[in-house]
Amino acid sequence: MSKKRKVLFRISIGLNILLVAIVAWGFIKINFVKEQVFITEVQSNLVELEGLIAHQSVDHWSEPNLVTTELGDVLNGIWLGMTTGEQLGTLSKSDKEILEHLYSKLSQYPTDELYSFIDLTEEDKQNFEGLRKTLREVGLGLNISISNNMDSFISKAKALNEKIESPLN
Repeated sequence: MSKKRKVLFRISIGLNILLVAIVAWGFIKINFVKEQVFITEVQSNLVELEGLIAHQSVDHWSEPNLVTTELGDVLNGIWLGMTTGEQLGTLSKSDKEILEHLYSKLSQYPTDELYSFIDLTEEDKQNFEGLRKTLREVGLGLNISISNNMDSFISKAKALNEKIESPLN
């Protein structure tokens, strides 16, 4: 090989290594974004939902729309996470199924409509209090140590799926 070819070969190898590093960095960033959507838009909102249900239960359900609005935020977060994960190609088939089931089961509970709040019945309130108990059992509640990684969240979502009755009583 001539000296010129050796230099070009080394430059080519260096550029290929740089390209692989850039692609790997991009993939890491994409996974980070997906995880952040689920951690902030779903897991954190589920913890907040548990706290709001507890507060409303103690406060004799003086502002039930706080709970129904937060549940709507959880549902929107699940939908956003599934859509983002699918579009980025980073959501596994099993994770998608778990999240779809969770979305379906949480959709059984009453949520607010656009520009109007729903009136909760005593049965709805009892169902929400049951949901609060279930959230705490799977490790999603106020004053519970929560891991901020996707595997932990998915295992809690799977446990939540198994514990939420469908249809509600």
